[in-house]
Amino acid sequence: MSEQSLPDGVRPQNADALPEYAERVLDMTELIPPGRVMTYGDVAEYLEEGGPRQVGRVMSLYGGGVPWWRVVRADGVLLAGHELEALDRYREEGTPLKEASRAAEGHLPRLDLKRARWDGEGRPQGHGGRAQGHI
Repeated sequence: MSEQSLPDGVRPQNADALPEYAERVLDMTELIPPGRVMTYGDVAEYLEEGGPRQVGRVMSLYGGGVPWWRVVRADGVLLAGHELEALDRYREEGTPLKEASRAAEGHLPRLDLKRARWDGEGRPQGHGGRAQGHI
């Protein structure tokens, strides 16, 4: 991960260590309940650090071991290249969707952010970080 892609003052300690900011983003991602989502900007705002691009960078580099489909674009469009897998997960979890218009590319639905968005309320206390084995 390039140092430019992390918030100011956040730097990896060594090449093999997961940056502390990345740990925080991944921890937050694991707290999002099934059927709910947060935007990249929501995660950054909740953590009071970084921004949507930094959260997106963390998710692209390290997000494979967490429920990545629950961190989404602010416009509700499904993640390019992962649309079908994400859509299967949204349907499995009962995440609110808006059906696509016939004019929409690929006729894929969007997330219904008004109903699916989670604000971090009800967050478990003393969660102790991510489960072991997730990277």
